[in-house]
Amino acid sequence: MEHRPALAGRCGTRGAQDAERGSHGRTRPEPCVIDCLITRHPHLPSDRMGHRLNGSGRSLVIAAAGELYGLAVTASDLARDRHLRWSLPAHGLTASVTHCGTLGAVALSAGPHVGVDLQDERDRPAALRWLGSLLGLPGPARLRDFAECEALIKASHLTKDTFAGVRLPGWRPGWRPTNAPPYLVCSTTLGTDTHLALAGSRPAAVRWWWRPSPTAPAARSVDPTTLDQG
Repeated sequence: MEHRPALAGRCGTRGAQDAERGSHGRTRPEPCVIDCLITRHPHLPSDRMGHRLNGSGRSLVIAAAGELYGLAVTASDLARDRHLRWSLPAHGLTASVTHCGTLGAVALSAGPHVGVDLQDERDRPAALRWLGSLLGLPGPARLRDFAECEALIKASHLTKDTFAGVRLPGWRPGWRPTNAPPYLVCSTTLGTDTHLALAGSRPAAVRWWWRPSPTAPAARSVDPTTLDQG
């Protein structure tokens, strides 16, 4: 397993410092800051094939806005544009949501649209060969590449049908520009085997939040690579 990098971002002067708490929330939205709430769902039901059934993206965004910002939003407050990107227009927020196994993540931003994606380590040779070819790589893509591509699609106008020609920059910590301006990507590894990627149209500091269950309060996490997923 390769080393597990911390995800870094930089925008403005406050960086990833704690914000003043909003009423009934744990923080308040800030420009140039992405709040990323990661939640473990230890008791998800399964379908007849044994696949875990996750909550809807809408419900996860609503829960995250309430937990982090103290916002009492409902489904009617959520909107999706023609690129299927989530937002809370009345609150000036954009959102993205993902789930993988027992983990779910919601990214909230007071700035431009953001994309988030989770991918776990599992055997997907055909999909990774196909993605490697699409990205112009000499061999199969990695699961980190997979997560960054999905996050980029969620943040942008790109679709799986228009993704040909997109190239990911070589990995390094922090935001990296793609060849589809103005979009950038960054990624890290949660625990030992789950890749989390973010995408956006400008660099932003990231505030990490962790909940070991949907009923637990969110707590700040300085280093997402150390999250306890047990």
